[in-house]
Amino acid sequence: MEQDIEQLWSNQSAERWKRRKGELAAWIERPKPQNGQKKLMLFDDIEVDASIYPALMALKNLDFKTEYSCAGVSILDEPEDHSLYAYVTLMEGPNTDQFVKYAMQRMGYRLLVTYEGLKHRYDLSSFYISQNRSFCYGLELCAKEFSYKMLQP
Repeated sequence: MEQDIEQLWSNQSAERWKRRKGELAAWIERPKPQNGQKKLMLFDDIEVDASIYPALMALKNLDFKTEYSCAGVSILDEPEDHSLYAYVTLMEGPNTDQFVKYAMQRMGYRLLVTYEGLKHRYDLSSFYISQNRSFCYGLELCAKEFSYKMLQP
């Protein structure tokens, strides 16, 4: 039965959750002028945010199957009409569990991880809105580093 519920894997402190709540409240209230359209790229015949495309490619090179993704909102381009937080959903696979644990260690509190046992997938997302772009870059680096480590004897 426990595998049917969503499990929170990451361990952010109460203070970080409080800061996240404050950041969200400030985001809702702040002016959000649109500075430009979010850039899109084709990934397996699906349009994805250009900011998360390199991470998706690095994950694909590891033979990980992704289901959903978004680079999140940003005051730099599209401040609305996207997920508030950057995220990638990874389907469970042979090395996915190891990769998620590696990414959690490498990215620390910046990464929020939940596991959905019933759907056999991991949801990885930025913990703060202000770190959406660094989440995309960090996830790409983790995938490339993990790939390198996997190839070492």
